[in-house]
Amino acid sequence: MTVDLVTVAAVRRMQRLAQRITAARPELVNSDASFGELAWNWGRGHAADGATWPCQLWSHGGDLVAWAWAHLPRRVRLSDGSVKDVTAAYLAYQVHPEHAELVDEVIGWYDATAAGIERTVLPSAADAFALERWAAHGFTTDPAALGDAGRWTQLTERDLVDLDQPVLPAGFRFRTADDAGPEAAVQAHIDAWSPSSYTAESYAGVRQAPGYRGDLHVLVEAPDGTMAASTILWLDEANRSAQFEPVGTHPGYRRLGLGRAMILHGMRLAKAAGATHATVVCLGAPAHVAARGLYYGVGFRELSRDAPLIKAG
Repeated sequence: MTVDLVTVAAVRRMQRLAQRITAARPELVNSDASFGELAWNWGRGHAADGATWPCQLWSHGGDLVAWAWAHLPRRVRLSDGSVKDVTAAYLAYQVHPEHAELVDEVIGWYDATAAGIERTVLPSAADAFALERWAAHGFTTDPAALGDAGRWTQLTERDLVDLDQPVLPAGFRFRTADDAGPEAAVQAHIDAWSPSSYTAESYAGVRQAPGYRGDLHVLVEAPDGTMAASTILWLDEANRSAQFEPVGTHPGYRRLGLGRAMILHGMRLAKAAGATHATVVCLGAPAHVAARGLYYGVGFRELSRDAPLIKAG
């Protein structure tokens, strides 16, 4: 089955494939193909960028077994008024390990869809077969992505047992997007990630994404009313696992322990909602020790990591 662009129905099918692979071979779930990442990436971007998202799906016996979602060059407007031109193509994809031979079809589709453009992709470093096939099609390790300040990521995990009590500084309190409202949720994200392409329209898309729950969208409110930190938990009920994505703190409120308290509070909310396990993706390069240290400090440990690849246009 082929679809021209990524629809919410396609995302639901992609999530079900992620759930099946997570149950059997979690290390083979690509970092951008997990239950939560799919929802977040589609939700925040489909209104602005959906026209540049061609997609192809492969099915077997009625079940989705592979998909490819290309992010083609586009212009991005940021919250500081600047404009960023994205000139390379990027591919998110997933292939069920029982149908690994389809990775060649995925690569062929990507090469045809983004012909003449620099192409990047992030397969799991644990997927030896896929890495061999990408190499056979001319994709090589991306040295910039793997440098000391590179953008490669690692998936970390922990079980939801023996959770420490979250402690906020005096005057701060936990909120949820349900009670704080859309404007507060949007501003919290923009402040944490500025300059950002996130808008009220982006958040409206996130709320349409499969699996979004406003009661699992956590905010930390400062004494002056500023939303100083925020995160969203995506609950994969089939695997009783919750994924944090995104996680951010306002630059004016960092080094106060808000991130740690928010993650601990979020894990407690996830456990109350039925989760027994949690994951979060973080930057893994040496220059990004603070982000990794936050999650390691509350018990997360590496499960898998990206293998960034590139092919010249």
